[in-house]
Amino acid sequence: MTVSNTTLSTASGTFLSILPNLNSEDVLKTVLLAVIGAVVSFTLSFVFKILIAKYRR
Repeated sequence: MTVSNTTLSTASGTFLSILPNLNSEDVLKTVLLAVIGAVVSFTLSFVFKILIAKYRR
């Protein structure tokens, strides 16, 4: 898959226009929420896998 110059320019321009409006607190909050979401998702998947394995026995 190739990325055209227009697509790359649009994505870069969008990123650069958003960049000055980001606060370090917003980035930290986003990272923290992503970590919490990943941990919850992994934990629930693991628990459901165990429950399904016990149910099938």
